[in-house]
Amino acid sequence: MTLLTFRPAWKLAFVLSFLLITIGSLLPTQRLPDLAFDIWDKAQHATGFGWLMLCGLMAHRWRDGGLRLAVALAVWGAVIELLQAWSGWRRGDLADFLADLIGITVVLLAWMGAHSGRTSASRGP
Repeated sequence: MTLLTFRPAWKLAFVLSFLLITIGSLLPTQRLPDLAFDIWDKAQHATGFGWLMLCGLMAHRWRDGGLRLAVALAVWGAVIELLQAWSGWRRGDLADFLADLIGITVVLLAWMGAHSGRTSASRGP
């Protein structure tokens, strides 16, 4: 039994995390717990989007290795920054978006590296 056998749990984790990150990113900052701002902001972005990427990869079998998921999460990170800029109570920040991309990329590259041996081993010599 591996972690991949728990796909429904990963799907639930993805949906809940997606909602929490989206809502938390769009609420006025005074409504968020103080703890959210005690941690370095860019690390929060990278960790949050990296976690979404991991949950999404674990939840589904991606024929493209997760590339479509990575693009979708990158687009969503950009949308969040635009919505923050237009909200009047938050600021959109290109550096936050870049941190999102770093989290997504690190997890995708680790995933691809972990699975590269499986595909070449299954093909045989």
